[in-house]
Amino acid sequence: MSAIPEAGPKGEVVLAARNVAKSYGSVHALKGVNFDIHRGQVTTLFGENGAGKSTLMKILSGVVKPTSGDIILDGESVVFASSSQARDRGISIIHQELSLAPNMNVRDNIFMGREIMTATGVDFAEEERQTRLLMEELEEDIDPLTPVEDLRLGQQQIVEIARALSVNSRILIMDEPTSALSASEVEVLFKVIRDLTARGVSIVYISHHLEEALQITHHAVVLRDGTMTAYAERKDIDLEWIVRHMVGDNFDLGSPPSGYEMGNVSLSIEGLTVPDPGGAGYSAVDGMSLSVRAGEIVCIYGLMGAGRTELLETVAGRLKPAAGKVVLKGRDVTGQSIAECIRDGLVLVPEDRQRDGLVQTMTVGRNLSLASLGAFTRGLFTSTSRENGLVENAIRKVHIKTDGGAAPIGSLSGGNQQKVVIGKMLATDPEVILLDEPSRGIDIGAKAEVFKLLAERARQGLAVVYTTSEVGECLSIAHRIIVMRRGRISAEFGPDVTKEQIMAASGEAVHAH
Repeated sequence: MSAIPEAGPKGEVVLAARNVAKSYGSVHALKGVNFDIHRGQVTTLFGENGAGKSTLMKILSGVVKPTSGDIILDGESVVFASSSQARDRGISIIHQELSLAPNMNVRDNIFMGREIMTATGVDFAEEERQTRLLMEELEEDIDPLTPVEDLRLGQQQIVEIARALSVNSRILIMDEPTSALSASEVEVLFKVIRDLTARGVSIVYISHHLEEALQITHHAVVLRDGTMTAYAERKDIDLEWIVRHMVGDNFDLGSPPSGYEMGNVSLSIEGLTVPDPGGAGYSAVDGMSLSVRAGEIVCIYGLMGAGRTELLETVAGRLKPAAGKVVLKGRDVTGQSIAECIRDGLVLVPEDRQRDGLVQTMTVGRNLSLASLGAFTRGLFTSTSRENGLVENAIRKVHIKTDGGAAPIGSLSGGNQQKVVIGKMLATDPEVILLDEPSRGIDIGAKAEVFKLLAERARQGLAVVYTTSEVGECLSIAHRIIVMRRGRISAEFGPDVTKEQIMAASGEAVHAH
């Protein structure tokens, strides 16, 4: 990776937004935003989904142009016609949703569009060498020649970060870079960020992980409904300050629902063993047993590689087990297809909503109704009125902010897209719902709504199992907390457990948080 160019003394303003506004027709995505980005420092942008964060970052990185206002780079007002123009001036962005080519290897993804050329063609050996150096810097053992589609989501995020770091950037915008990373990988990323800022790189950081972001922040900007509600230095802020300016007092993730009797066992996992999907030769899930009762909420916590995703995907029919059984309300459903599991009342909300949960070419309504087609289809005919009724009911019950079922799914914020995925599965009226990182990439307000919704459905008898890599989410609505480590249960706790106990059981260094 080439050296970062010098650009004046650390701390000086290198990029500024002055009265920046952006409108899409009658919708005002940004309204007169003002803030400074300092050389060698981290400016963190806080706000709920739909607050205007992504719009502002797209303006700074040349993806879209502001309707009014000025972007000032090195004291000069600039208007970028494209992201490549911004990149040429030293501004790069890592988007929240991954933009990798899954059928290409790691090396080719990192150098895609800016290949290292010699007189005889692409210098693949040099590209591979630089990729290995990047992975060493990120402390990741990822082979440059591995196809991206063979990597887990967290590893794909590391590749995305490596691609951004491979560009000679003075200002690096990171939109939710840790959303799929384990705690140890977050620490690696933060070390890289500290190294970059020490060399004079300015970081613009967007995160819904508030406590995590406070570890590296120098300046905080808070947006709400397109308006900047606060801007301050790190020494003047804390978690309560951020939340107050983001969402007022609406930040309680809830507590385990009470006041009802749990039912019989809805889901029983017996001695389940699952080979590693990547073919590494070890068991991603190793002889694991777990039962969940009707009305119970179980949280599964663990670091990346603990086996959480493989467990849920096997139970839901996406992966095949090597041994063990999955029993749903007394009936053996081991090895059933996803469609058969949904039919029988066992559904999964996947970790990657863009890849596995949504069809981007469909409307909000059709995405919501996709898993319930049998409810309003007779032979070759579909009852439009029944489908519309299901869609309207789902939008209302899951509190999706949308112009209606006919709206494009891409018009929704990340939090509302996640609600669509959850609403789609709840519309099938399941007995058991599995959710893999349900709060990934959504803001604290949307997160609270999702957990409230799950608690309400548990009171009605739904068995809920969710995974998380955020310790705080374990201490919200779960009746029981299962900690996984290397494919096995390392500990089981009630809701009165401490963060330190959970982290110790997972093998995570407590000082990491």
